[in-house]
Parts: sequence; structure tokens; C-alpha cells
Amino acid sequence: MRPLFVALAALLALAGAARADPAALWKIISEKCLPNWREHGDAAPCAKVDLDKGYVVLKDRAGATQYLLMPTDKITGIDDPAVVAPNARNYFADAWAERHFTEEAAKRALPRDMLSLAINSAYGRTQNQLHIHIDCIRPDVRDALVHGQAAIGNRWAPFPVPLAGRHYRAMRVAGETLDGVAPFMLVADGIPGARSAMAKDTIVVVGLTLADGKPGFAILSDEADLTAGDHGSGEELQDHSCALAK
Repeated sequence: MRPLFVALAALLALAGAARADPAALWKIISEKCLPNWREHGDAAPCAKVDLDKGYVVLKDRAGATQYLLMPTDKITGIDDPAVVAPNARNYFADAWAERHFTEEAAKRALPRDMLSLAINSAYGRTQNQLHIHIDCIRPDVRDALVHGQAAIGNRWAPFPVPLAGRHYRAMRVAGETLDGVAPFMLVADGIPGARSAMAKDTIVVVGLTLADGKPGFAILSDEADLTAGDHGSGEELQDHSCALAK
């Protein structure tokens, strides 16, 4: 019965996603935020519009501290060739720079290891506009990464324990920011076969303080496997109630 149940659950989830308007976020960007900014200098309903860098920041309806960073161009998601094109914009770096929105919503400064960025796979999203979730990390995931940091090297390798019940690959990078570190490219060029099958991938970036005391990041990646009930939703590692801030 278990395989049948898993298959049925996957079909129901996909059916629910299909009922949502997959263009809702793009409509907010193109029909509300951008026109309002250009005509009145007001980003609403977005929290921010940056035409020079080509992105907006929007408060997500779910949770108190979750924000979305989205391109002002029509880019479908992790599977869009634009994210791994030569000279592609590093939207993850932009998202990390805008993490202050989550901190302001939490009403306190948050250590880097409490903050995370996530993009879901094509099978784990309901919207066909690239959006990076900016929010707190789940407490159990943060603890696993802190205690398991010795197992995270500078190349992709399986993380030794499941995170939210999923088996992720992990690697670490050093740096205060993600400038010069492009997670899309790390997956596309660092994981065999990923560039031709990016639709299956989900990416999560979590701030770390490295063993030498310097700032860095854990980069996590998983692949959707619908037969196993895994939709490739790295957002599952985030905590939209931001329990760590409390």
C-alpha cells in the first residue's frame, strides 16, 4: 500500500499546484510593482524594486519573516537557461544582500547561521517565475549543519544525515557575501548531469561561521524524485515562523 499511497500523494500535490495561477508572481511584478515604481516611485505591493540590478523583493503571504527575491525579467525558474548563461546575474548574491528584510520582520539582528535562501525545483514550485525564498533556517537543520560542519568540504559530497527527511549534497564556500559565488553554476558545473536536468534540482544556501572563525556558507542541493515523494523543495528546510529568532 505504501508505494500506492506515495504515488497518490504526489498526484494530489501536482493537481493542487495546477489549480493555482502559475503566473501570479509575474503578474504582481509586471502589472503592479514595476508600473507603480515607474509612475509613482512606490514599490508597492513589493517591498523593493531595483531596476538597475533587475530584481524586486516581495513579502510572501506565508509566514511572518519570509520574503521573495525575483527578477524583473521573465525567467521561469531553476530550469530556465538564463540562470546558467554566460554573465548570468547572481540572484543568490542579491537575495543574501536583502536578508535584512527578514531581520526587520523578526525585529532583531540574526546571526548568519540562522538565515537561509532557497529555490525549489520545477516539481516543487507552484509559480513559473524565478523566486528565491529568504527566511530563517529550521532549528534542527541549523543544528545538523553546525554539528556536521566537518563533513562539509569544498566539493560536493553527500551530507551524512538527512535534513527534513531528505538526503542532500553539501559543499562549503568562504566569504562574507555570495559575490563571486554563483550557486546555480556550482550545481550545473559541479554535479554530473545537472546542467541538462536543472529542473529536478533544488538549492539551499545557509550562512555559516567556518571552523577557522571566518564567515562562509553551506550550499545544499537535492534532486526531485516523485516516486519517493520528494518534490525537490528546499524551502522545506526553512522555518517561516522563524523560531530561532524567538
